[in-house]
Amino acid sequence: MFSQQIYDLLLDHSNSNTAIQEVLIGLTWTMCNAQGIGLSMSPGIPTRTLPWSGTLVNQTIANIAPWIRSWDSYQATVGMSVINAAINSHSPLPETGQPLSLPGSSNLAVFEHFLPQLRGKRVSIIGRYPGLSRYETEMEINVIELNPEPGDFPSPASEYLLPQSEWVFLTATSIVNKTFPRLVELAKNATLVLMGPTVPWLAELAEFGVNYLAGVTVTNPVALRQTIAEGGGIRIFETGVEYRLVQLP
Repeated sequence: MFSQQIYDLLLDHSNSNTAIQEVLIGLTWTMCNAQGIGLSMSPGIPTRTLPWSGTLVNQTIANIAPWIRSWDSYQATVGMSVINAAINSHSPLPETGQPLSLPGSSNLAVFEHFLPQLRGKRVSIIGRYPGLSRYETEMEINVIELNPEPGDFPSPASEYLLPQSEWVFLTATSIVNKTFPRLVELAKNATLVLMGPTVPWLAELAEFGVNYLAGVTVTNPVALRQTIAEGGGIRIFETGVEYRLVQLP
């Protein structure tokens, strides 16, 4: 399947007349409530205002989901959260998945789970996860970031590092920023884990080369909303969501 077709797939699964009840854009996470909660990582790009604010509630999922195709970061983020609200509350996949937790560092639970298989391997991680430095002596680890910090590789390094990697951990935010199609192509020879609260729970992602989905389920919607509204980042793993891992056929 052509990687770009992921956007057709997402829209096929979110062609719903369900009304949006709330969209909340926090510092780190954007949340949509539409008879189910969907999350997407916020753009992290400062803006004073958004021209469409105050217009989303009571619009249908089908009206806003196509924003996922937008090159405007905020529109695409809202579109992804709306899509996940449609998909993730109805998908049977999370119930079949293995709950993952790591007290005190639950955002690293996925890496901790795979650690026995990663030792000594060439591992590339798209997206900087707080606390990753603890694994640097365990594996050959390359962190690739759109906005690299010291020790990270810039995004063009994907062209060189992913084809050489044995494992690739890909943030689902890559769907939103449109890097997903190229990154999964580059990672075709690696074991590929699509991860993060932005993950849509769709088995069809196996057709794009994804071997594992490491997404989240909402454990406490009230606490999740409060944490997002108060600017929370990885703290949502302590208050409102839990990682689950599903191996795709």
